[in-house]
Amino acid sequence: MAGKEGRRVPDASPKRAPPRRLRLSDREAVTHGLRQSFWGDLHHHAVTARWPAFFIGAALVFVLCNLCFATLYMLGDDPVANARPGAFLDYFFFSMETFATVGYGDMHPRTPYGHAVAAIGAFIGVCALAVTTGLIFTRFTQPRARVLFARAPVVAMFDGAKTLMIRFANERHNVIVDASARLWLMRSEYSKEGVFYRRFLRLALTRDESPMFALSWTIMHVIDEASPLHGWTAQDFAESDASLILIFEGHDETASQTLRARRDYPIADTLYGRDYVDIMDLSETGLVSIDYSRFHDTREAAQPLA
Repeated sequence: MAGKEGRRVPDASPKRAPPRRLRLSDREAVTHGLRQSFWGDLHHHAVTARWPAFFIGAALVFVLCNLCFATLYMLGDDPVANARPGAFLDYFFFSMETFATVGYGDMHPRTPYGHAVAAIGAFIGVCALAVTTGLIFTRFTQPRARVLFARAPVVAMFDGAKTLMIRFANERHNVIVDASARLWLMRSEYSKEGVFYRRFLRLALTRDESPMFALSWTIMHVIDEASPLHGWTAQDFAESDASLILIFEGHDETASQTLRARRDYPIADTLYGRDYVDIMDLSETGLVSIDYSRFHDTREAAQPLA
């Protein structure tokens, strides 16, 4: 729009950010209007990128920086000794040696201009090495739990009560102390005013803590009168759009770090009237044998659901 003096007035309205498609557990969502800045959140991208992408990105930055400095050397008047005049590759490899602080000695700056460019390159190289080392250290030291979750929850009778059960195991077989588990039910609801919202309901567990977690653990939620799932039938489970969120936390004795793991289940995937196959056998000598090849297997519940 033109102003009174004929000058163009920039549009004050911000540009709309392109939509982003996100995967949230078993659902997909599309976000609008939130501008994402790659450079403003570079640390997050560097830490969460896959290892091949991380190293490819680091190599590209390294090569591009040295290409820029090789161009700067080309602009000088024979700034590097023992480099062929006008030989871009000589300047490029000299820049790489300076960045990496190798210093073979065959080529070295011999003019004030060459020394200035080399000093800037060495400073950037030292900083880049420190940043890269820090990022690699951060990526390696991130605590990651190796927890195997069952593919689907089950609902069966246990101790005379209808019970929702989820089994998970420690794939590392090391000792995780002060282990805890929390189970949440996430469902869609409408307020009295007709406003749509998500409600999170904590499901009480018969045992939500364990002093040691090394093999497997089956958490149980009794579906009684106090349970949000009270009165649900197999059809209710199959037709519901709610989700179960299981959060595990514990302290790894080996790494001295707190570990967390999460698994989301569409509640429609719950196997109603089925129970997990027992994976633990006890020999006559007292040796415990665990068969993880049957970890996800289920069977018809021994007692029909009430």
